[in-house]
Amino acid sequence: MDLPDEGEALDRARLDLANNVAGILHGCQDASPIAERFVRAGWRSSSSSWHGYEVGTAWCEVELDPVDGPDVLLNGVVDPRRFEDLAALFNRFGLTYTLELYDETDTLIREIRP
Repeated sequence: MDLPDEGEALDRARLDLANNVAGILHGCQDASPIAERFVRAGWRSSSSSWHGYEVGTAWCEVELDPVDGPDVLLNGVVDPRRFEDLAALFNRFGLTYTLELYDETDTLIREIRP
Protein backbone atom coordinates (compact mmCIF):
# COMPACT_ATOMS: atom_id res chain seq x y z
CA MET A 1 0.00 0.00 0.00
CA ASP A 2 1.40 3.39 -0.95
CA LEU A 3 0.83 6.08 1.62
CA PRO A 4 0.86 9.80 0.92
CA ASP A 5 4.19 11.59 1.16
CA GLU A 6 3.14 14.21 3.71
CA GLY A 7 4.73 15.82 6.73
CA GLU A 8 7.91 17.79 7.11
CA ALA A 9 11.24 16.67 5.69
CA LEU A 10 13.96 15.72 8.12
CA ASP A 11 15.81 18.78 9.40
CA ARG A 12 19.00 19.27 7.36
CA ALA A 13 21.05 19.33 10.58
CA ARG A 14 20.20 15.64 11.07
CA LEU A 15 20.68 14.45 7.48
CA ASP A 16 24.30 13.42 8.02
CA LEU A 17 23.85 11.87 11.46
CA ALA A 18 24.29 8.15 11.94
CA ASN A 19 21.32 6.17 13.19
CA ASN A 20 20.81 6.89 16.87
CA VAL A 21 17.48 5.25 17.63
CA ALA A 22 16.50 1.60 17.46
CA GLY A 23 13.55 -0.32 18.73
CA ILE A 24 11.02 -3.09 18.44
CA LEU A 25 7.27 -2.69 18.03
CA HIS A 26 5.98 -5.82 19.72
CA GLY A 27 3.00 -7.74 18.36
CA CYS A 28 2.91 -5.89 15.02
CA GLN A 29 3.24 -8.31 12.14
CA ASP A 30 2.70 -5.69 9.44
CA ALA A 31 4.37 -2.27 9.13
CA SER A 32 1.64 -0.81 6.90
CA PRO A 33 -0.92 -0.06 9.66
CA ILE A 34 1.84 1.54 11.75
CA ALA A 35 2.92 3.74 8.84
CA GLU A 36 -0.74 4.74 8.37
CA ARG A 37 -0.89 5.88 12.02
CA PHE A 38 2.19 8.05 11.49
CA VAL A 39 0.58 9.65 8.42
CA ARG A 40 -2.59 10.40 10.41
CA ALA A 41 -0.33 12.08 13.00
CA GLY A 42 1.07 14.37 10.27
CA TRP A 43 4.25 12.48 9.37
CA ARG A 44 5.32 11.58 5.85
CA SER A 45 5.62 7.97 4.76
CA SER A 46 6.98 6.05 1.80
CA SER A 47 7.54 2.43 0.97
CA SER A 48 11.18 1.44 1.51
CA SER A 49 10.96 -2.26 0.59
CA TRP A 50 8.35 -4.91 -0.20
CA HIS A 51 6.98 -4.71 3.34
CA GLY A 52 8.90 -1.87 5.01
CA TYR A 53 8.21 1.83 5.33
CA GLU A 54 10.18 4.98 6.03
CA VAL A 55 8.30 7.50 8.16
CA GLY A 56 9.52 10.90 9.17
CA THR A 57 9.08 14.46 10.24
CA ALA A 58 11.46 17.38 10.90
CA TRP A 59 12.86 15.81 14.09
CA CYS A 60 12.83 12.08 13.32
CA GLU A 61 13.12 9.64 10.43
CA VAL A 62 12.86 5.88 10.95
CA GLU A 63 12.54 2.69 8.96
CA LEU A 64 9.80 0.24 9.96
CA ASP A 65 10.76 -3.30 8.92
CA PRO A 66 8.66 -6.37 9.73
CA VAL A 67 10.60 -9.50 10.64
CA ASP A 68 9.65 -13.15 10.87
CA GLY A 69 7.41 -13.39 13.87
CA PRO A 70 5.18 -10.88 15.59
CA ASP A 71 7.43 -7.78 15.65
CA VAL A 72 8.43 -4.77 13.54
CA LEU A 73 11.97 -3.41 13.86
CA LEU A 74 12.57 0.32 13.95
CA ASN A 75 15.81 2.20 13.32
CA GLY A 76 16.79 5.67 12.22
CA VAL A 77 17.55 9.16 13.44
CA VAL A 78 15.79 11.16 16.15
CA ASP A 79 16.63 14.52 17.69
CA PRO A 80 17.75 13.33 21.15
CA ARG A 81 15.69 16.11 22.75
CA ARG A 82 12.57 14.58 21.12
CA PHE A 83 13.20 10.92 22.10
CA GLU A 84 10.41 11.10 24.69
CA ASP A 85 8.07 12.54 22.03
CA LEU A 86 8.63 9.46 19.87
CA ALA A 87 7.79 7.22 22.83
CA ALA A 88 4.68 9.31 23.55
CA LEU A 89 3.57 8.79 19.96
CA PHE A 90 3.82 5.00 20.34
CA ASN A 91 1.87 5.27 23.58
CA ARG A 92 -0.81 7.27 21.77
CA PHE A 93 -0.91 4.59 19.06
CA GLY A 94 -1.48 1.96 21.78
CA LEU A 95 1.65 0.02 20.81
CA THR A 96 3.87 -2.13 22.98
CA TYR A 97 7.47 -1.21 22.21
CA THR A 98 11.10 -0.98 23.26
CA LEU A 99 13.14 2.08 22.27
CA GLU A 100 16.88 2.71 22.60
CA LEU A 101 18.76 5.97 22.09
CA TYR A 102 22.49 5.97 21.27
CA ASP A 103 25.08 8.74 21.29
CA GLU A 104 27.61 9.50 18.53
CA THR A 105 29.93 6.72 19.82
CA ASP A 106 27.11 4.13 19.62
CA THR A 107 26.84 4.00 23.42
CA LEU A 108 23.36 3.30 24.75
CA ILE A 109 22.31 6.42 26.67
CA ARG A 110 18.58 5.87 27.15
CA GLU A 111 16.13 2.99 26.97
CA ILE A 112 12.37 2.97 27.30
CA ARG A 113 10.45 -0.24 28.00
CA PRO A 114 6.94 0.75 29.07
